[in-house]
Amino acid sequence: MDKRIILHIPHSSTNIPLSEGYLVDSIALEKEILKLTDWYTDDLFYSNEDEMVVAEFSRIFCDPERFTDDAQEVMAQYGMGVLYEKSDNGEEIRIVTPELKEKVLTTYYWKHHNKFNTAVNNQLNNYGKVTIIDCHSYPSKPLKRDLDKNPKRPDFNIGTDSFHTTKELIDISVSFFEKAGYTLGIDWPYKGSIVPLEHYQKNKNVSTIMLEINRALYLNEPTNQKSETYSQIKQITSEYIRTIKNSL
Repeated sequence: MDKRIILHIPHSSTNIPLSEGYLVDSIALEKEILKLTDWYTDDLFYSNEDEMVVAEFSRIFCDPERFTDDAQEVMAQYGMGVLYEKSDNGEEIRIVTPELKEKVLTTYYWKHHNKFNTAVNNQLNNYGKVTIIDCHSYPSKPLKRDLDKNPKRPDFNIGTDSFHTTKELIDISVSFFEKAGYTLGIDWPYKGSIVPLEHYQKNKNVSTIMLEINRALYLNEPTNQKSETYSQIKQITSEYIRTIKNSL
């Protein structure tokens, strides 16, 4: 079966594999996990027809969508680079030594990216092209460290890359959510979409688009309890994935 869609799901896990370096207790960590986890995106975006690459560790521990070099990572200035040292509120939660950073990157970050890269290369070898959907959710109210503080947020958001996101992918997304009756942001409130570094800005046969879901659509915020419309949002998400795949 043609599986040219890869679903990259980086922020659904709540797992903290190592406690080394943390300055706060488990209660403080759980509070941060509740706030920052893309709850249930591994289920909302689930597809047995496509390849899923799911990070097995919490973003509070290591964020696979951040650059490892702090000079390249805009969020590093807030203590929330690839390894979070501060909470969303600015509280220091972890001391990251060069040794700890190297350990976490080697054991977790790069293993995840190698898995992601292998999935992309396998699809390229089999079909010549691949489309990545970068799967996220976001709170209905901006976080303290969010770069976009606009309190009015759309139902869904697509993130794009100027090199790897085609106009067709954008147009299909706009049409889909308009017909479904939902508001859609384009690179708002979050922008960009992931591509393995091996192909980044090099290979047009690797396409990518990020889809983010406003958590107010499927959670009883600020809890992580599923709302009555959870199944409906899961269905809409599945239909979106299918629509993208049918366009390839």
